[in-house]
Formats: sequence, structure tokens, C-alpha cells
Amino acid sequence: MKADNYLVDFGDLDPITYIHLRTASGLSAKTLEAAQIGLANSICSVIALDIDNNQPVGMGRIIGDKGCHCQIVDICVLPSHQKNGLGKRIMKKLKEYIDNALPASCYISLVADGDAYKLYAQYGFEEVWPTSRGMALLKK
Repeated sequence: MKADNYLVDFGDLDPITYIHLRTASGLSAKTLEAAQIGLANSICSVIALDIDNNQPVGMGRIIGDKGCHCQIVDICVLPSHQKNGLGKRIMKKLKEYIDNALPASCYISLVADGDAYKLYAQYGFEEVWPTSRGMALLKK
């Protein structure tokens, strides 16, 4: 599919679609309850739509307190739609929001899986190691 067959813009996802995009893209599964709560508390969501069938094929979100700390999460594109520049287009929209809506000194972080750090570096993100070390806790 050609890159111009997609619309990437701000929008809201329903929890079922959100869960599908995460799992089908290789991200960890989320419960329906977690998805409902999380999506309702998003600061900004970006959706990539396949124009041919109007179906979501990728997404990205910003979460946080809108002032001091925010985090980019859920950047993903369905495997059948990868290599069309959608990750870049999703990040471009999220960066647009950051530049226009968040205050100076807001700390925006993300966790880069694999080689994804190369994508994020194109938008000004820098590795924080060895000054900082990312850590996580998954509630079970």
C-alpha cells in the first residue's frame, strides 16, 4: 500500500480497537478495564487510518500531567502496514502536540523497544543512559 493511502490525525480510539492494535503489533495485551481507564485519561491520541477501508492501522498516545511530566506510549503499526512511514507520521503529529500544547520545561519521556530509538531520535529524543536508568513494574 502506498504511503498516501493513510490519514494520520488526532482522534480517539475505542478500547477494543486499542487492544487489537497493541496485540496485533506485538505490544503486550491490556485488559478491557485497563484500556477503558487508560484511554479516558489520555492527553493526546493519534490514529493512523487506512483510507481504503477507514480502519485504524496504527496509533500513538501521550499520557501524563500536562505540565511537568508526560510520556509517549503505544506507538504501533499493524505489521501489514509497516514500512510505509506511519511511525514517522504518528510521531510527527505527537511532536506537533508537544510543541503547541505543552509548557516549556515539561519532561517528555518514552521507552524505545529495539531499534525504535532511531525513529524517536529524529524528533529530538535523546538516550538518558547512563545518567538515568529506565525501570518498570507490571501489576499482575
